[in-house]
Amino acid sequence: MTMRQTYQVTGMTCAACASRIEKILTKTNGVIEVQVSLTTNKARVAYDDQQIDDGAIIARIEKLGYQAKLEQEGETHSEKNDLFRRFLFSCILTIPFLWAMAAHFSISSFIWVPPLFLHPYFQLGLALPIQFWIGYPFYVGAWNAVRNRTANMDVLVVLSTSAAFFYSHYLTFATSPTSSHGLTLYYETCAVIFTFLLLGKYLEAMAKDRSKNAIRQLHHLQPKVANVVRPTGITAVPVTELVVGDIFIVKPGERIPTDGLVIEGQSTVDQSIFTGESLPVEKWSGQTVIGATLNQNGWLKVKTTKVGNETALTQVIKTVEEAQMSKAPIQRMADEMTDIFVPIIITIAVTSFLAWYYLFTSHDFGQSLEKAIAVLIIACPCALGLATPMSILVASGRAAQLGILFKQGKDLETLQKVDTVILDKTGTLTKGKHEVLDIYTQNWSKEEFMCLVAAAETASEHPLAAAIVTYMKNRGIPIPTPTGFTPLPGYGIIASVHGHSVIVGSAKLMHSHSIDVAPIRERIHSHATEGKIVMLVAINRQLAGYIALSDPLKEDAELAVRRLKKLGKDIMIITGDNEHTAWSIAKQAGISRVYAGRLPAEKAQIIQDLQKRGRTVAMVGDGINDAPALMASHIGIALGTGADISKDSADVLIMHGDLMGIVHAFLLSQHTMKNIRQNLFWALFYNTVAIPATMIGFLAPWMAGIAMAFSSLSVVLNSLRLRGSKL
Repeated sequence: MTMRQTYQVTGMTCAACASRIEKILTKTNGVIEVQVSLTTNKARVAYDDQQIDDGAIIARIEKLGYQAKLEQEGETHSEKNDLFRRFLFSCILTIPFLWAMAAHFSISSFIWVPPLFLHPYFQLGLALPIQFWIGYPFYVGAWNAVRNRTANMDVLVVLSTSAAFFYSHYLTFATSPTSSHGLTLYYETCAVIFTFLLLGKYLEAMAKDRSKNAIRQLHHLQPKVANVVRPTGITAVPVTELVVGDIFIVKPGERIPTDGLVIEGQSTVDQSIFTGESLPVEKWSGQTVIGATLNQNGWLKVKTTKVGNETALTQVIKTVEEAQMSKAPIQRMADEMTDIFVPIIITIAVTSFLAWYYLFTSHDFGQSLEKAIAVLIIACPCALGLATPMSILVASGRAAQLGILFKQGKDLETLQKVDTVILDKTGTLTKGKHEVLDIYTQNWSKEEFMCLVAAAETASEHPLAAAIVTYMKNRGIPIPTPTGFTPLPGYGIIASVHGHSVIVGSAKLMHSHSIDVAPIRERIHSHATEGKIVMLVAINRQLAGYIALSDPLKEDAELAVRRLKKLGKDIMIITGDNEHTAWSIAKQAGISRVYAGRLPAEKAQIIQDLQKRGRTVAMVGDGINDAPALMASHIGIALGTGADISKDSADVLIMHGDLMGIVHAFLLSQHTMKNIRQNLFWALFYNTVAIPATMIGFLAPWMAGIAMAFSSLSVVLNSLRLRGSKL
C-alpha cells in the first residue's frame, strides 16, 4: 500500500543538501516519490509500506548527516533563536577584528587601535571559538557531504575559512614574537565570514518565517473548545473530541469550532480568513458554516458535519503546504546547476591560487591563498537554490489569503502560459440560482398577484417555485397557505388559495385549460430571447400575468471578463444550456464565442481540439458535469461554491464564488514567474560578475563573505515582495 508521510529535516544549508536527500531517497527500494524543500525544511515521501517504513526512511536521511523526524500536526519549526545566539556571540568576538582592520587602511588610519588587538596570540584566541564552535555546524555539513561523495556550500565555507585559519596559525607560531609586528594574518577573514554568514542566515530565517505567517495564522485561529449541547446542558468540549452529529452553540464574537450545518439561529459570519471575501455572509437555518470563521452578531446552533482532517480549514492548510513543497518545472534548471556548482568553484579557486602564485605574485603564498579563499567564499549556490521555492512559498501563502488554492507549485507556472479561458455558464458566470426579474399583471396588484402565486408554489419542490417563495420572504410579505395543490410535472401546478383557483406553468398548460395567451405572446418571446424563463399565471381561469425568472450574471462577471481580455486571454463559454440563454449571458458578460447545448464529454472534446491547435487552455467550472473538461484542460479552475467532484478535478480552487478570483490567480501566477525569473537572473548575474572580479583581486575574503551572505538574502527579500503584490 502506498503511504505518504512528511518529515521535518534539520541540518540542510543549501540547495545541494535538498537535492542530495532527494536523489538518495529516490534510489532507495520502496520509495516511490520524494519532494524535499529547503525553504520549509521538510521532506515529503511516498513509499510502499510493504518494502520500507518510516524508521528506515529517517535512518537513510540521518545517514546522510541530517536530522529527521515525523512532522507532528500543527508543529512549526524555527531556527531563528539558535542562529541569533550564535550570531551575537560571533559578532562580539569579531568586533576587535573589525576595529583592528582600521590600522590596515590609510583612509581609516586616524582611528586609534589598541595594540592588543593586533597581537597574533590575541587574534588566535578570538578566532579559535569562532572557527571551531561557531563554525562546527559547517564542518559537520561539509564532512557529511564529502563522506557521501558530494559537495555543498558547507564545503566551500570550510575550505576557505580553514585555509585562512591554519595558514594564519602557522605564521603565528612560525614567526618569533619579537618580529610578529606587521605580520599579515587572516584571522579576521574567518571571523568576518562566519559572522556575516550567520547574519545572512538569521535574516533569511526571519524572512522565511514571515512568509509562513498566513498558514500559521490559520492554525492559530482554530478554537480549542466547543460549547456542545448535552442532555445535562451545555458542556465545553475540546474540538479534537468532536464527532459528526454533535450540536454546539456559537455566541456572538466567537469563532466557529468546526464545519457544520446551522439548525437554529441567524447571524452574519466573517469568512475572510478562509475565502478572502471582506464582506460578512448571512447565515440561517440550513446554511453551512466553516470552522475557524468568526460569528459576528447573532447566536447559532450548529450540527457538526466534518471534524479533524476532513474540515475545510485543514484541507486548505494541507493544499497550501503541498503547493509549497512541490517544484515548478523552472526549478529543474537551478537543481541541475547546483549539482555541478561546487566542484566547478573549487576548480576555479585552485586555478586562481596557481595563477596568482606562479604568474602574478612571484610565489607569494599568502596573497595567492587570499584570492583562492575569496573565490570559495563569493560563490553561493544558495541564492540559485532559493530562487524558485522561496517565490512559490510566498505566493502560495498570499494566494491562501485571497481564497485561492494552487494544489501544486507547477500550477503557478502553467497558469501564466494560458492563452484560452473557457467558462461554464451556470454557477460560474451566473449565480446558479434563478431569481425573479420581471413581473407582469393584468387586473391584479403585484402584491396580491405574487401572494397568490407564492402560496400556490409553497408546496412545490421545483427550483423555480423556491425562487418565487424566496422573493416574497426577502420582502417580508406573509404568504397564505394553499387549501389545495396539484402538481403537473413538465407543465406546472394548480392550487387553491383563499377561494381562488391559481394555475402556474407553461403556455401548453394554459392552452389545455382554454386560457388565451395571445395578448402577451410578444412579451413572452422577448423574454425568451433574453434567456429568461416565463411562468404564466391564470387566476380563476383568466390570464392574470406572468413571472419572468433568470439565473442572473454574477455582479463581477463583466469586470472579470474585461480584465481577462486585458491580460490577453481568449474567452469563450461552453454550456449544456440552450442557445438563447447562453448567448444572452455571453452578451451581458462581453463574450463573443459560445458553445451551447454541449454534453460533458463534448465539452472535454472541444478542449482537446483547441489543444491540438496549439492553445494552452484553462477551464473554469463548478458542477459535476464540468469534471471531465476540468481534467482535460491544461489547468482546471474550480469555484469553491460548486460540487466536490469539480473541486477534486481542478488544479486551482477559488474558495469563494467570485470570478475576480480567477483574475487574481492569473495575476499572481504572472507576478510569481516574474519574481522567479528576477531571482534566477540576479543569482546567475551575481556569480557571473562576482567570481571573475574576485579572481582578479577586486574583493578581499571578508568582503566576499558579506557579498555571499547578502546574495541569498536579496533573493529572499525579493520573493517577499509578492506578499504585497497589487492584483
